[in-house]
Amino acid sequence: MAADLPKTMTAMGFDDPGGPEVFRAETLPVPQPGENQVLIRVAHAGVNRPDVIQRQGFYPPPPGASPIPGLEVAGTVVATGIGAPPEMLGRRVCALVSGGGYAEYCLAHAAHCLRVPDTMALDVAAAIPETLFTVWHNVFERGWARDGESLLVHGGTSGIGTMAIQLAKAFEMQVVATAGSEEKCQAIRDLGADLAVNYKTQDFVEEVKSFTGGKGVDVVLDMVSGDYVARNIECLAEDGRHVTIAVLGGLKAQINMATVMRKRLVLTGSTLRPRSDEFKALLADEIYNHAWPLFEEGAIAPVMDRSFPLAEAGAAHAHMEAGDHIGKIVLEVGGE
Repeated sequence: MAADLPKTMTAMGFDDPGGPEVFRAETLPVPQPGENQVLIRVAHAGVNRPDVIQRQGFYPPPPGASPIPGLEVAGTVVATGIGAPPEMLGRRVCALVSGGGYAEYCLAHAAHCLRVPDTMALDVAAAIPETLFTVWHNVFERGWARDGESLLVHGGTSGIGTMAIQLAKAFEMQVVATAGSEEKCQAIRDLGADLAVNYKTQDFVEEVKSFTGGKGVDVVLDMVSGDYVARNIECLAEDGRHVTIAVLGGLKAQINMATVMRKRLVLTGSTLRPRSDEFKALLADEIYNHAWPLFEEGAIAPVMDRSFPLAEAGAAHAHMEAGDHIGKIVLEVGGE
């Protein structure tokens, strides 16, 4: 540990699961980086739906992870552990972490960090890792998306949705996205979506069929599950891929397996947080080589909704749960 670092830090935690009001500030020891880890002085931390689900008591951290919520941070590396590249000391980075982001200091695996260019603000950088890693793995690796194919994204104005739209368009895909208001549909169009569907007033299955001339889309990125799965399958083209990353609409789905067989569909899904450090390092390396240049050049940037002080983590969660946000919510921890 560097000699000038404090011994304690402020973090936002909770004693028992519940509503946003359960958050409280607590004083904890500044963690020490272990093998292959770096310590980041956090400038900003991203707020994500899994944080909300953890606070509600339904998504406990994996073994060995910090119980403090927060899956992505941006800031400056202030200490390095054994095996971590010493040249990372003093570097501006953003990082995917398995917990601990809602704090003044956070540990990250060195290989899960992305170097932040001087031209990128740290609040913007903090809004990238969780959605970028999730979308890249699920759309392009599990969903095998390719140039010229088509993608259906539900929750188009969420952090995941806005990231998926931009990445898919960057790789020359056609994109259909759903949202729950005309304002949100316009935001989706502004991001480049080829078709925005208001799921409250339109049948997205019929809209997809009409838009694709009856063929259907090649990939569905599903954050709803439940009753949506059967409808998503109706939207898929032959040899289509259905990728589930959340179950906000229910854990169970009833589907027609004859349709799956007839269309030769692939149904898959994943959760990122419990995957191994080795897997995340390989994913980070692929992202760094194929997607990160788009962010460095400014061709893609996360859609930013609101920033809240660290002490108002509960208000940030309430804002997310209200469902009116467009893009990413972040916490300001230490500023630039």
